[in-house]
Amino acid sequence: MHIEKKSYICSRKTKTIIINILTHYIMNKTELVNAMAEKTGMTKVAAKAAMNACFATIAEQLNKGQKVSLIGFGTFSVAERKARTAKNPQTGAAVKVPAKKVAKFKAGSNLIVAKKAAKKKK
Repeated sequence: MHIEKKSYICSRKTKTIIINILTHYIMNKTELVNAMAEKTGMTKVAAKAAMNACFATIAEQLNKGQKVSLIGFGTFSVAERKARTAKNPQTGAAVKVPAKKVAKFKAGSNLIVAKKAAKKKK
């Protein structure tokens, strides 16, 4: 991501919003593909295909109810949420939420260490 630095005359609130946007930037799929291609020497098309295959494989395994463990990175798993009763915030009426299965991700040790190191730099 390239952000051009320019000076603007703006209010304190606007400056705060801009700083929050720049410090809490989230990488999107296209930028991830570009970074993968750059680091591996693959073409962007090949990197995108590899990433899509990886995501599809993880999704297939989760649909089968299996865990996917990438040592050092993290573990993808399926958790079951129980049926419950929730409250509609607009009407206050009780709503029954059915039981469902959801995907979970637990960060591995290398990912946690990298996150802590990134926080210390700020």
